[in-house]
Amino acid sequence: MSGVEWADVGERVRVARLAAGLTQEDLGGRAALDRTMIVKIESGSRRIDAIELVRLSSALQVPVDFLLRSTPLVLSRRASVMTEDTNTEAARESGRLDLALVAWLHDVQQMVELGVLQPVPLLMAEGLVDSEAAARNLALWVRGQLGAGNEPINSLVEFCERAGQYVLVTDVPGEGSSVVDGNVAVAVVSLAGDPGRRRATAAHELGHLVVGDEYSSDLGVHASRGEREALLDAFAAELLLPAQVLADAGGGAQHMTRDQLIGFAARYRTSWSLAVRQATHAGVLRGQARHDGGWSAPTRSEFLEALGWAPQPDLEAIRVPPHFADAVMAAWRNSALTATRAVELMHGQITEADMPTSAEADVQP
Repeated sequence: MSGVEWADVGERVRVARLAAGLTQEDLGGRAALDRTMIVKIESGSRRIDAIELVRLSSALQVPVDFLLRSTPLVLSRRASVMTEDTNTEAARESGRLDLALVAWLHDVQQMVELGVLQPVPLLMAEGLVDSEAAARNLALWVRGQLGAGNEPINSLVEFCERAGQYVLVTDVPGEGSSVVDGNVAVAVVSLAGDPGRRRATAAHELGHLVVGDEYSSDLGVHASRGEREALLDAFAAELLLPAQVLADAGGGAQHMTRDQLIGFAARYRTSWSLAVRQATHAGVLRGQARHDGGWSAPTRSEFLEALGWAPQPDLEAIRVPPHFADAVMAAWRNSALTATRAVELMHGQITEADMPTSAEADVQP
């Protein structure tokens, strides 16, 4: 394996090990290697042969590609540094989320390299975004650029793909993370939490792409991370449920009924807290009214009743973007992928039994 920087490979082994909650001795036992070998591998002082690489990949439950490819700089700046002393459960969750993100980035890049996926031009902010008002205006601009107007966004995975960000909804701990590497932007959203929260996470990660890297000077070099994240939360809220929609429905009044707001939260598929926040921002919901009117979070039956008992799920299961899925099947039909790899790239949406036979694959629609 010529051209491999073993110190970089060793660092990725270390990060993956800590994310998995393993000691060096644990990893050595799983990979049939002495602990001293793991120490040398992580320090970059020992090369790894192909068999050992496969063993380490299996023991760490990460793709071989993850160990060999460099990590994008943007992700490196976003990720927290994990050490033996800070190897807490929260740090491990963050590490597993970042591992999933890097693996997903490599999946998308493989399709690009095979020539079956053409990255969509990245939708980026044209001006300074240094206030909540600017973040909200940016969200409305994104809606306009992608033709959403003030209507509900039915599929955030498809919406983000049109903005140039490929979102994977997957079963990992945490909430979400995103990265840009060259002309490829990806994000992962965890299945943890309710669907409304997942949509807010996806919209928040889209904000990272559109606004720019969270350490960009456009957000102010003196702004704290919490302040930057607050701007992106405002972006996400406005993207999912424009405040003007609620203001128009209120007709200038300063009070919206709970049933009315449930209807908007259901149709726009937002969490209840986000809907309340947007109604307050729109000036149609006074704080005291929420306390006086028994404004408890709606039950599922109340949401379904608002939709006429027709559920409209989004981000409720593992899913890859539609154009990425098309690219995987095109690569398989071109014999650039095995059926096993194609199923792996689809992240559980299909099984090998779902794959068409060779004869079926040759039939043109």
